[in-house]
Amino acid sequence: MTVMQKQQEKHTPKPQKFRVYGPVATVYGSSNTGSWRILCPKVDYEACIKCGTCARSCPANIIDIIKEQSECVVIDFDYCKGCGICANECPVKCISMVVERG
Repeated sequence: MTVMQKQQEKHTPKPQKFRVYGPVATVYGSSNTGSWRILCPKVDYEACIKCGTCARSCPANIIDIIKEQSECVVIDFDYCKGCGICANECPVKCISMVVERG
C-alpha cells in the first residue's frame, strides 16, 4: 500500500452498513420538487377501485390510498413530478394527466 493510499484510508470515514428490505423511497423535506411539473394527475374517484396500484408504482412514494374516504387517492403535490406512471399503471384508467400550466 502506498503512502497516498494510507492517507486516503486514514481520512476517509468508514461507511455505515444498513440492512434494507425491499425498495426504499425518500421524500426530502427541504426540496419542493413538484414546482417544476407540467402535467398533474387528476383522479376520477367514482371510477377508482382502491386497488393501490398507483401507490405501489409511484417512484416518489407520494400516493396514499385511504379506503375509508370518498376521495381515497391522496397525492402529495409538493413532491409529485408529473411523470404519469400512476396514470399508466392504473388498471381502470381513473387517473388522467392534465396540463397544470397554461
